[in-house]
Amino acid sequence: MPRATEPGSRVRLLGTGASVPGGGSRAGGRSPRAGADRAAAMAEGQDLFDAIVMADDRFRGEGYQEGYEEGSGLGIIEGRQHGTVYGAKIGSEIGCYQGFAFAWRCLLHSCATEKDSKKMKVLESLIGMIQKFPYGDPTYANLHEDLDRIRGKFKQLCSLLNVQPDFKISAEGSGLSF
Repeated sequence: MPRATEPGSRVRLLGTGASVPGGGSRAGGRSPRAGADRAAAMAEGQDLFDAIVMADDRFRGEGYQEGYEEGSGLGIIEGRQHGTVYGAKIGSEIGCYQGFAFAWRCLLHSCATEKDSKKMKVLESLIGMIQKFPYGDPTYANLHEDLDRIRGKFKQLCSLLNVQPDFKISAEGSGLSF
């Protein structure tokens, strides 16, 4: 490959050992132009060969980068959608427990007997747990543990009340059936 820095400078052709002004050479009986063309073609051939060989790595890297960027964007969108759906399910479940507890509190207050004192304690405990539940903090570390405690307390209350609830979430809405 000819290496020239300025017009009119001496050019040294790689592989020929010749150095002539203006970039030409008579090495091997060829015209000055032919030697330069041959050296340039060899250099271009090597660059072309390297480009072909390295194309796989280059395309893999470019593809990875494009996929990573697209995946990151889609991951955020899908994560928000999943979080919204999951949060709505938890909110609906807690809301049903709360409505159930408030309804039974009204029923038990209207006909309170000494026998219902244990039921009232469990009922008030469930209502207290629901009111302390961190609805607005999605990063709350004990979210699942508190939700499991509420579910357990709800089951305990249903057992004391001799009620067999069936909590269902469907397209029309969620609710308890008895």
